[in-house]
Amino acid sequence: MSGYIDEPDSMLSLPRVAFIACGCFSPPTPMHLRMFEIARDYFEINGTHKVVGGIISPTHDSYGKKGLAPSLDRCAMVKLAVQSSSWIRLSDWEVHQPQWMRTQAVLQHHQNYLNNYINSPGDEEQNGPLPGWLPLGLRDRKDPIRLKLLCGADLLESFAVPGLWAQEDIEEIVSNYGLVVITRCGSNPEKFIFESDVLTKYQRNITLITNWVPNEVSSSLVRRLLGRGESVKYLLDDLVLNYVMRQGLYNVKSQQDGSTTLKHPKA
Repeated sequence: MSGYIDEPDSMLSLPRVAFIACGCFSPPTPMHLRMFEIARDYFEINGTHKVVGGIISPTHDSYGKKGLAPSLDRCAMVKLAVQSSSWIRLSDWEVHQPQWMRTQAVLQHHQNYLNNYINSPGDEEQNGPLPGWLPLGLRDRKDPIRLKLLCGADLLESFAVPGLWAQEDIEEIVSNYGLVVITRCGSNPEKFIFESDVLTKYQRNITLITNWVPNEVSSSLVRRLLGRGESVKYLLDDLVLNYVMRQGLYNVKSQQDGSTTLKHPKA
């Protein structure tokens, strides 16, 4: 389904929402993009919100996670991955900051920019070109846009890991923005909400959506296969895979003679 073709009149008065996903995206997988589609379907089928855009914000290079490709490459791969989407876009704001940014700060920047843009028409020439992640048609209406953090259940569970998140950041994210959590069939995210006083306090701002079409392909799995010289065709978008091969990312052999060749190609 599409929220941009033959949009029913009933959606014109719905509150507007945008999704942002933060993470490494090293490399971006089809499931990263599927989360956006699953979330948009849920909100629009239930008739609660009009989804105006999706934003992918790769983390800063200084995050330092194992297997993290340079941000230049990760941004290039995200651009390739979203080429077929009319509404999911890359934001490279985070990677261009002087250092790693907390998720709360990333949300705050994008939320403020969205609503400042709506309320300040005609200022493009003063402030320079608009960022590529900005959804189209935002000024068709004057009401504000609510930005929500889109994530998998693993991020929700990570809130309980001692020292990983500042409690004030968790409260800020859930209370002022909200979470859209894509969960696996059979998982129990309600348990993690129940066991957290902060998440329970703001559970009205947490949307749990079950993904009924399981996809266990993660970036770490793709990197492992690539490092072993095994094929990842059909696990990544072809454009992304060709980029990985061409740039020799994740310890793979560079492209030779115009064909994509792994160290030990398998049929």
